[in-house]
Amino acid sequence: MTADQPRAALPLRPELAGLHPYGAPQLDVPVRLNVNENPYPPSPAVVDDIAAAVRTAAATLNRYPDRDFADLRADLAAYLLTESGVRLDPSQIWAANGSNEVMLHLLQAFGGPGRTAVSFAPTYSMYPEYARDTSTRWVTGRRAEDFSLDPAHAHDVIAEERPSVVLLASPNNPTGTALPLATVEAVLAAADEVPDGCVVVVDEAYGEFRRRGTPSALELLVDHPNLAVSRTMSKAFGLAGGRVGYLAAASELVDALRVVRLPYHLSAVTQAVARAALAHSEELMAQVGALRDERDDLVAWLRSKGLTVADSDANFVLFGVLDDPHAVWQGLLDRGVLIREVGPAGWLRVSVGTPQETAAFKAALVEVAGL
Repeated sequence: MTADQPRAALPLRPELAGLHPYGAPQLDVPVRLNVNENPYPPSPAVVDDIAAAVRTAAATLNRYPDRDFADLRADLAAYLLTESGVRLDPSQIWAANGSNEVMLHLLQAFGGPGRTAVSFAPTYSMYPEYARDTSTRWVTGRRAEDFSLDPAHAHDVIAEERPSVVLLASPNNPTGTALPLATVEAVLAAADEVPDGCVVVVDEAYGEFRRRGTPSALELLVDHPNLAVSRTMSKAFGLAGGRVGYLAAASELVDALRVVRLPYHLSAVTQAVARAALAHSEELMAQVGALRDERDDLVAWLRSKGLTVADSDANFVLFGVLDDPHAVWQGLLDRGVLIREVGPAGWLRVSVGTPQETAAFKAALVEVAGL
């Protein structure tokens, strides 16, 4: 092609024109509290076991991995029994490269052209992108001012839109709000009235951080074959770089996801890393308890400074209501503290960090906001 020849146009889907890839800012600052990571790296014992597992897997990388990852599914089922008290067969577990891919599998299997997915805003900003990428119509209802979900409103939206998929984040991102099981059951009852069927997905990416007494939607699986509960190893397990997400559901629902997944989508290395980390779940859950305490202390401190704070069952806190949240965000960044501009107008979200990181955030916020 010569310099004066016109370039051929790319046949980009019209709905993708002008869009930018999803992603929070990745900035090199001393304190990064913007993407809800676990601030603690894996312990030396975890690192050693992961390294050994990867070394073993590497010896057979000339072969494709177990495409149905039976051993990993059994380990995840055992973990959920310990963590939530819910006994599941390994055939009820599915896993993928992060809970993002799990969600995409769900929309590939149950969404698509001519179908609708519903959620209730504010909620996770990736949900409409899963719908867009699968050509699924996207509709949002609303959450109340305290970020709870009104069951009657949810019923009305589902009755009107007749979705094939309903996405509920609990704890919700960016608010941290967990849904009572009665609310989830009300949504399931509304979904059962959809003539052609409707899958309800409860996204529990932050489920391990829920406060004592807050139940998991896993408890509802036995009575609801159209319910899927997703989890991730990115947060509680401190394995964001490992990219492992999973869900629990009826085996028939899981089998539908097996149809749409790419061949051998979960590498042998990924499976080895996940299983090695799961072997240390007791140690890692003790760390989650410390992060819960740090979160609760942060909520109390922010409220003592006169700020409004959403109740959180996650590893982050949404606070406001600020006249100029961007100025506060920028002021914190100028002082080496990165948090997230996300969610309702006037609010900011901060991840729970180490005590040292939280102290740096508090000091910077006092200075920037004049608290």
